[in-house]
Amino acid sequence: MIQFFYENLPETVDRKYTKWLEEIILSEGKKIGEINYVFCDDDYLLKINRDYLQHDYYTDIITFDSVKGKTISGEIFVSLQRVSDNASTLSKIYEEELIRVLAHGILHLCGFKDKTESEEQEMRRKEDFYIAKYNQG
Repeated sequence: MIQFFYENLPETVDRKYTKWLEEIILSEGKKIGEINYVFCDDDYLLKINRDYLQHDYYTDIITFDSVKGKTISGEIFVSLQRVSDNASTLSKIYEEELIRVLAHGILHLCGFKDKTESEEQEMRRKEDFYIAKYNQG
């Protein structure tokens, strides 16, 4: 089950994304477990980044993996403030950047990494593929 939570923010993310995110998981040959998206602002996510990962910088997403075998579970924290800023910087529509980040978190839980250049290229290819599927649907 995919759930959405809001930390110090009004509810702004449409639950229509749930079916699409579940389709990503199933398309990757995985099973749907307990997945929680927590939407927050930059300061909240920066604190998580510092406290849990010892990173002192802003980010748009942090994914905590609780995957067991093929069952995808985890906590995905998303800074909607950073998503908005990134969309503006990249001259993209906010929703397009948001769905990229939502897919990015799920893909991490499905086992995709983005630490090396080749891993990052594969992650972008997968994101683009699933964004295209979302736009078709």
